Amino acid sequence: MSRTYLVSVLVLMIVLPCEAVADTDDGQWQSLFDHKTFDGWQPNERPENWTIEDGAIVGRGERSHLYYQREQFKNFEFQAEVMINEGGNSGIYLHIDHHPEGWFFDGHEVQINNSHADPVRTGSLWGVVKLYDTPVKDNEWFTVHVMVKDQNIVVKVNGKIVVDYTEPEGVPGPRRLNKGYIALQQHDPGSSVRFRNIKIKKLP
Repeated sequence: MSRTYLVSVLVLMIVLPCEAVADTDDGQWQSLFDHKTFDGWQPNERPENWTIEDGAIVGRGERSHLYYQREQFKNFEFQAEVMINEGGNSGIYLHIDHHPEGWFFDGHEVQINNSHADPVRTGSLWGVVKLYDTPVKDNEWFTVHVMVKDQNIVVKVNGKIVVDYTEPEGVPGPRRLNKGYIALQQHDPGSSVRFRNIKIKKLP
């Protein structure tokens, strides 16, 4: 192999980004976002509020929810890197039905909020487990890791467990674990949220 060819190959390896690898087998991580397109994702309203910038999904403007529509999930681990602006509000929804518009309260919402007027902070299960101290800062990337196994939800923020919730038997709802879609929330015109490196691992 010539020296020129070797250098060219190395340059390509450094410059070209790694493509997301989808592995749909249980127990393997599957990328849900290719960093370039909304393939698999669909907003329920106001599609103009979602863009892709610098390899991240960005939500701005009035209320909208961006659904991953290829599959519904029951037991899984979900992970994403998130950044939100000062005063911003967002969330990651789990086990929800498809809703064409409006606010909804089925499944669970992992709150993304460090300084919004709503005092329930990042990592909370909105309406169920409320945290009033944020573990992260505005305008900085942080990792949200959620594990759902039967009636248990564990939420980690930057590797630290902030919620470990087991749903009581016979809970009346509407916040209940069952099976459903994952969706990302854009909350209000004052909020700007970013998501990247979004992936899931299906569990038995």
